[in-house]
Amino acid sequence: MKLNILEYFNQESERLTFRKLTKNDIESWKDFFEGNDRLHYLGIDLSKTKDELAESWINKQLERYETQGLGHLAVIEKDSGEFIGMGGILPRELEEKEVFEIAYSLKPKFWKKGYGTEIAKQMKIFGSENRIAKQFISIINKNNLESINVAKKNKMEVLYETEYLGMNVFIYGT
Repeated sequence: MKLNILEYFNQESERLTFRKLTKNDIESWKDFFEGNDRLHYLGIDLSKTKDELAESWINKQLERYETQGLGHLAVIEKDSGEFIGMGGILPRELEEKEVFEIAYSLKPKFWKKGYGTEIAKQMKIFGSENRIAKQFISIINKNNLESINVAKKNKMEVLYETEYLGMNVFIYGT
């Protein structure tokens, strides 16, 4: 994989810009954990406080940047300049193979606006144009109908079913 990392950290789509996360984003990311009835789809420890979850999530991305060169990016709404969520290409090991997942998470107040689809399409375009991988996947809890719809809009289909982080999931792919 030969990647111009600066391009990865400075993408944009029609309504969104993408940038590298920083520790300064922790405070704003706490909003993701409030009023979010979809957290159980993520395989995270829900006994932790929103402060702990936000800090851990951001720190994980900063670690990914250092060790893998990729990870979730901050997603900024162009019109408002607001940090609305995260999206990116995540290197993963799945069933003893290295795979590249297109993933995103949006703060609840930004659901149902087409941003998930826009993020996923942008990451797929970027990943394909930069030859990050021949195939991209999305790991989706079998009950997460909203994310299943996004995967389908991103021209992905179910490749197989498996267990991931203690959940029954579909592996969508191209």
